[in-house]
Amino acid sequence: MNQSLLSVRGVKTYYGQIMALRGVDVEVNRGEIVTMIGANGAGKSTLMMTICGDPRARSGQITYDGRDITNMPTHEIMRLGIAQSPEGRRIFSRMTVMENLQIGASFAPPENFDEDVRRVFTLFPRLKERAGQRGGTLSGGEQQMLAIGRALMSRPTLLLLDEPSLGLAPLVVKQIFEAIRELNRNEGLTVFLVEQNAFHALKLAHRGHVMVNGAITMSGTGAELLKREEVRAAYLEGGRH
Repeated sequence: MNQSLLSVRGVKTYYGQIMALRGVDVEVNRGEIVTMIGANGAGKSTLMMTICGDPRARSGQITYDGRDITNMPTHEIMRLGIAQSPEGRRIFSRMTVMENLQIGASFAPPENFDEDVRRVFTLFPRLKERAGQRGGTLSGGEQQMLAIGRALMSRPTLLLLDEPSLGLAPLVVKQIFEAIRELNRNEGLTVFLVEQNAFHALKLAHRGHVMVNGAITMSGTGAELLKREEVRAAYLEGGRH
């Protein structure tokens, strides 16, 4: 369980002269769900994008499965078995659900396509009903399911999820988090999740970190952080959904 899959060490990332990440250390072990919570603008999405190589870390090191990926081009990083469901979903709105899934499968062996589509449709039955529908006509929740489904089509070892609950109704949020739990429990998929919805994220995660202004200020198991007074006051008061 504690075999490291993703290791972020002392990473600093800048936008121009502005330091967005201030020496971040994160470890994600195989088979774990690790979450990073924090307010909007804390640097969570920047960390996610830096892992994927855009923007690049100006200093520090990122290793994946024992391999240094700090300066690797994004498309090469994705070929190593990392898939991202980005913030704001970014599905192809003019393409159908099935065409979006086909694009997600471009790094996977073609002979697995039918099996992988079945897996996504089993996880998100709503997408099966909408298979021929254009992405842009789906509800926000369905688009999020499609973004995750598209990421899963590449058969990743590590799934990066950036704000999967953003702007979604509580019931849909519950469905999305249940699907993530299922993928982890049944398939051993390793998940790194950044979230503003601290309650759901910490309930789901084995371990969590709190990010404030580009630096990690607290770490612990999901259960420990849920109990911490500072976390409750800053992220959980009235924010259970």
